Amino acid sequence: MSTDESSDIKATEETPAEEAPVAETPAEEAPVAETPAEEAPVAETPAEEAPAAEAPVEEAPAEEAAVTETAEDAAEEEAETEVVEVIVPHVLPKGEVLGTGRRKSSVARVRLQTGSGKITINGKALEVHFPNEQDRNSLVGPLKDTEYFDKVDLRIRVNGGGNTGQSGAARMGIGRCLAIYDPNTYAALKENGHLTRDSRMKERKKPGLHGARRASQFSKR
Repeated sequence: MSTDESSDIKATEETPAEEAPVAETPAEEAPVAETPAEEAPVAETPAEEAPAAEAPVEEAPAEEAAVTETAEDAAEEEAETEVVEVIVPHVLPKGEVLGTGRRKSSVARVRLQTGSGKITINGKALEVHFPNEQDRNSLVGPLKDTEYFDKVDLRIRVNGGGNTGQSGAARMGIGRCLAIYDPNTYAALKENGHLTRDSRMKERKKPGLHGARRASQFSKR
């Protein structure tokens, strides 16, 4: 029995040993399963090509948008240029600048152009139309404050009121002309009050009084 048992044990032990190569067969088939893994790059090829083909198609609208924005910017710049041209309506083609001033019941219309300091008022010289030195100093105040006294010529047409009102109206008209002729003088003109109208006017007469406030003299008897 010992001999048979030993033979059976050997047979039993040898049988699995021979079957071991059978278990290795799936291990050899593993490379077959790896074949799809090698084919994976083939599936990736269309994925890589798709963005390359679609990229130029997406860039075309971006270029069109840039062209549209450029056209809109050019239109806006042209509109701004037109507005700037309309803002200066008081400049004549001859290079003259127009300005209007008012004081009391006087109205002065001033024409300013580059010159040597010649001033004409209603066709007369400054000293003839305004014999009072105070009125002359009031009129040339804007020219002296901006240092344009000997650099421009003035032609003024004024009507209404007296000498004080006319000189004040002419001063305001000259200040407005200088502000358009040279915008850098605006600060000096504004600071010295050459662009602000003097609103003081003669008070109207009231009924029952001799003037604006003058009442009749009181009488006891």
